[in-house]
Amino acid sequence: MNRRKKIKSIYDKRIKQANLKANPKKAKPKYISKAERAKMEAEAATNPNIEAATETPDTNETEDA
Repeated sequence: MNRRKKIKSIYDKRIKQANLKANPKKAKPKYISKAERAKMEAEAATNPNIEAATETPDTNETEDA
């Protein structure tokens, strides 16, 4: 009985690892270094309101229609 239990536990452990590898949980965002974060902040400071500029044409199109 012990041999079957050991084989089953090894099999179950391998199946569980395969499932975790195939379907990873992405709860944590990808790591961004401090230098990259500083570069992104500098780019955001030089190009303010890029998203707001893209939203204004959409509102103009709806007003025209």
